[in-house]
Amino acid sequence: MRERTSWGGALLMALILALTLAGCASRRGAANRDGPEAVIPPDLQKVPDAAPHVERIRAGGPNKPYDVDGQRYEPMTEDKPLVERGLASWYGKKFHGRPTSSGEVYNMYAMTAAHATMPIPSYARVRNPANGREVIVRINDRGPFHKGRIIDLSYTAALKLDVLRGVSPVEVERITYEDIRTGAWMRGRKGTDDPPPVYAAAEPVGAPQRETTTDLRPAEDTSPAPVLPTVPATAAAQPVPAPAVVPPAAAPGFWVQLGAFAKLDGAEAYREKLVRDLDWLAPLLAIFKDRGLNRLQAGPYASRADAQAAADRVRRVMAQAAVVVERK
Repeated sequence: MRERTSWGGALLMALILALTLAGCASRRGAANRDGPEAVIPPDLQKVPDAAPHVERIRAGGPNKPYDVDGQRYEPMTEDKPLVERGLASWYGKKFHGRPTSSGEVYNMYAMTAAHATMPIPSYARVRNPANGREVIVRINDRGPFHKGRIIDLSYTAALKLDVLRGVSPVEVERITYEDIRTGAWMRGRKGTDDPPPVYAAAEPVGAPQRETTTDLRPAEDTSPAPVLPTVPATAAAQPVPAPAVVPPAAAPGFWVQLGAFAKLDGAEAYREKLVRDLDWLAPLLAIFKDRGLNRLQAGPYASRADAQAAADRVRRVMAQAAVVVERK
């Protein structure tokens, strides 16, 4: 009887030890180079970078303060810039197919990354100063938790940066709503140097626009009466007032026009009213100069359906229509 009890105790201790080791192995950042799969998909260098668009910063969940190995981490909960220099690592097959901190399934062949404190979700530019390569990744996981390391890249992101051989120095910059809204995140990228002055609701040279309207007024309406928008849940953001800017270019995507004003002061005054009355719209608001008009718009939206949902909600809430504009 004692012998059986002893054997059972030993088995219990072995199970506890195995579970402990498994927990350590699955902790974000615990492994540095866990390797690729036996068969690697071809043409990973051609995988496109993540395409930034405004996504609501989640309250709680992966953005709650947390502790790892006795260290406290306080994730950002606002749309603020962040620039860091440090070491990058990457993670692969040991975590491929497992849930990330965001709840999304980790795909080592997608353009994603883990960061200890950047809001989830976020987008970031990662640059390898040794060769000048840059990638855009979506932050959807937490880690790494090693001193000096600032980001844990997916296998493909590390491949494109040429940092698969080990931890490597990188520069990381968070892409803000302002960067997304104005298209600033695209500047300096291949094919986007010195872009022509393209504006939302305009007809850029060589890029004709398509317009879908829920209003009977023409797109070139010059009356100062504005049209109010709204934001679907996937694009809502923190109530941080957007700066009053007239950016030189608007980002590609779907925009909802709020109004066209002969004077910039009129557009800015209405923008400020929207910030006060509909503060969740603030990160999406921008004013664009277009052929003598100052157009107040919200965007960009990731899809026409999102933009149309915004226009429909405007009609319900504000009893006004909205114009959806697509620019490629």
